[in-house]
Amino acid sequence: MIRVFVVDDHEIVRRGVVDLVETARDMEVVGEAGTLRQAAARIPAAAPDVAVLDVRLPDGSGVDLCRDLRSMMPGLACLMLTAHDDDDATFDAVLAGAAGYLLKSVGAKTLLDDIRAVAGGKILLSAAASQRASAQMREQPRDDPRMGSLGLRERQVLALIADGLTNRQIGERLGLAEKTVKNYVSSLLSKLGVGSRTQAALLRVEYDDTR
Repeated sequence: MIRVFVVDDHEIVRRGVVDLVETARDMEVVGEAGTLRQAAARIPAAAPDVAVLDVRLPDGSGVDLCRDLRSMMPGLACLMLTAHDDDDATFDAVLAGAAGYLLKSVGAKTLLDDIRAVAGGKILLSAAASQRASAQMREQPRDDPRMGSLGLRERQVLALIADGLTNRQIGERLGLAEKTVKNYVSSLLSKLGVGSRTQAALLRVEYDDTR
C-alpha cells in the first residue's frame, strides 16, 4: 500500500483529494493537514510514502515545507499541487527536491497515476523547470570529484534515474532487487551531496553536457 499524506488549506480540495485516494485499492491516506505548522508536526509521525502538498499555505510555502521534509525524510516523495501554473514555483520545487508538480485542474486518474509514479521513484517535472535548475547547477566544476566517488553500479543507477526510470524499472534493467536499488540510490545521493533523485539527475545531465 502507498501511504499518502495530503496538505491543503482549502477543506473542500483537501477532502476531495483524500476521498479520491481512498478509492484506490493500492493507497491509503495516513493523515491530512491544512497548514504548514500542522503538516510539519504530523507528517514525520505518519511516515507517508508520498506527501501531496499545496504550494501556497496560509502560514508559509509548501515548497519550503517540501525542502524541510526532504531533509528529514529523504525517502519521502513530495508531489506539489497548485491552482496556478507558476514557472518560478516549479523551478523552486525542483531545487527543493520535489518529485512532481501538478495543477489542481488535473483529472482524478492523472493524480492517482502520478502518486503511484512518484512513489515508485519517478520524477514528474516540466522540462523548462529542470533546464533552469540545471543551468543554476553549472557553477559546479566541470571535473566534479563527486562523480568520481561513485562506483560502477551507482553510476549505472544514476544514469537510469536521469532517464526517468523508477526503482523497480532500474532493478529489472540491471537484474537487481528493488531494495538493493534503493540502497544504491541512498548511497549515491549521499556521495553527491544532494537531497533528491531530481537533483542527482540534473547533476548527471549537467556533468555529461560539460564533457
